[in-house]
Amino acid sequence: MLFHVESMTCGGCARSVTRAIQSVDPAAEVSADPPRRRVEVKTGAPRERIEAALREAGFEPDVVPS
Repeated sequence: MLFHVESMTCGGCARSVTRAIQSVDPAAEVSADPPRRRVEVKTGAPRERIEAALREAGFEPDVVPS
């Protein structure tokens, strides 16, 4: 799944995003790209749970169609 996270602007934000996602699925593969504000996630967890974890961490995710 692919998200646009407008407020992810630096490496610290990317680490926070990764931690939030891995709190739902510790085995999730997360590729965060702060300059493009994109996050690619490979996980078996439902999209809704990933979105909720990001919001809880203070990041508003927008779904990018694949």
